[in-house]
Amino acid sequence: METRNTRLSSRPIPLQQDLFLKILIRELAGTLEDVVGYKEASGYISLVGQRMGEWLNELYKKELKVERLTGEQVIEVLTDLKNRIGGDFSVVEKNEDKVFLKNNTCPFEDKVIDRPSICMMTSNVFGTIVAQNLGYAKVVLEETIAEHANNCSVIVYLRFTPESEEAEGREYFGPDEQLLT
Repeated sequence: METRNTRLSSRPIPLQQDLFLKILIRELAGTLEDVVGYKEASGYISLVGQRMGEWLNELYKKELKVERLTGEQVIEVLTDLKNRIGGDFSVVEKNEDKVFLKNNTCPFEDKVIDRPSICMMTSNVFGTIVAQNLGYAKVVLEETIAEHANNCSVIVYLRFTPESEEAEGREYFGPDEQLLT
């Protein structure tokens, strides 16, 4: 029996934990999209993204020894966390109202293609971290690799403005904030 396992383990089967988990998430998202539809699948994945955002927010605040991240720290956290998990995020432009991010490599690699509901992870992780620290966020996924773009273009509004109000995206609110219109 051991000889058989040794022979099999020496074969070049491309199965590692990272690949397995990426395919698992792809198939879970695909099954959800097929069974309940894209909108509902995005909702389920959004809940996971929110929980991940809360966990990551606490992780970074603990590391930085702060109770609340500043605007600059929030932007740095967004790019750092995505790059640590295999993305290639960078800041293209930023001001006090918003940050424009570009990503050339999805952490899910090609496993995200045709699974746009997975992008709700990015939206909700970003939105949760920004809103928890700055009170408000709106995340606009302008282009995504999941939808066959060459890269991802993401705008994160850091505060409520007339421009953010007009933008098509998902809004997030901090625990102490109320939207004033």
